[in-house]
Amino acid sequence: LCRRADAGAAGKLRAAARHLYSGIKPPTEDEAAAWGMTVEEATPVCYVWPDNELALRTFTAMSTQWRTGNAGPIGLDYGVIPAVLRLCAVPRKLWEETFAELRLMEDEALATMRRKHE
Repeated sequence: LCRRADAGAAGKLRAAARHLYSGIKPPTEDEAAAWGMTVEEATPVCYVWPDNELALRTFTAMSTQWRTGNAGPIGLDYGVIPAVLRLCAVPRKLWEETFAELRLMEDEALATMRRKHE
């Protein structure tokens, strides 16, 4: 990802959530070849900082835990977060920080999913 002047850990986490929920598919071999690239070279990549790895791993583990309403996803099921944090081996002292990071990613993922359906 390109680094913006105001980007920090929160910016990288939001960008990762956007990337995960944007629905962008890797190009086909023909599409990549049209640009003189391999599929691997032409596939969009989202880089995150090592400090964000626990939050990203936990967020992706939560990907099946969306609560939905008539208009689609409304948020993550917070009731399962402690179990997911344990399964993802997040140290207990980092739970509060990881939860805050999950909320940032949840917010961005919801906004991305809403934009896709507008």
